[in-house]
Amino acid sequence: MKILQVEHLSKAFGGIHANEDISFEIEQGEILGIIGPNGAGKSTLFDLITGYTRPDSGRVLFDQQNIFGLRPDRISNLGIGRTFQKLKPFADLTLLENVMIGAFARERDIRHARDKALEIIDFVGLIEKRHHFARELSTGQRKRLELARAMAIRPRLLLMDEVTGGVDQKTIPGLVALIRKMKAAGVTIATIEHNINIIMEISDHILVLDQGRKIAFGRPEEIQNDQRVIDAYLGTVDVA
Repeated sequence: MKILQVEHLSKAFGGIHANEDISFEIEQGEILGIIGPNGAGKSTLFDLITGYTRPDSGRVLFDQQNIFGLRPDRISNLGIGRTFQKLKPFADLTLLENVMIGAFARERDIRHARDKALEIIDFVGLIEKRHHFARELSTGQRKRLELARAMAIRPRLLLMDEVTGGVDQKTIPGLVALIRKMKAAGVTIATIEHNINIIMEISDHILVLDQGRKIAFGRPEEIQNDQRVIDAYLGTVDVA
């Protein structure tokens, strides 16, 4: 079952085409990896899907409902979550308070919101840090907090922007395990990543962008051997 369908989506800023005629689909329960060089239009694509930027043309269907042009809050309420490349937690609030803010999107009762937040904090492996201020967390822990905040809205589809970016190598396996855990819990995921090994390891399908255009879409083994992708992005990188 297709949970998201993107059809001929385009956005230009002045004369620059950030996204041009992009179409793809995401099946419910899968992980879609999104790769491409810097400036390929990956984050802009997330902005268009989640309503932070209005597309010039095209169509976005979530559960067969056209969400083109809806505000971010309405799209979020439909069940699409989002994390951002730049981490912006409420630094002077505790981890629990940060996640409760997200939980209030679904829960009006403060006790229910607190219980849901604690459940999610435990899920992402930060229960012992629940009363720590966000500013006290390491980068890897802030990444988990960002995922917890996104999970608090109970998304059916979660768009993740470079979750493993900027963390040390020892932290990456735990984040990859958490992504898999989220998939096992029923969350469909689209993730932007620069770490090719991670993308090849976790993705069911991969979308490749270059200069605002889709140049390839397929299973990891197909993408790995696609000459267009090799020329534009992979080069001689070892993706074994």
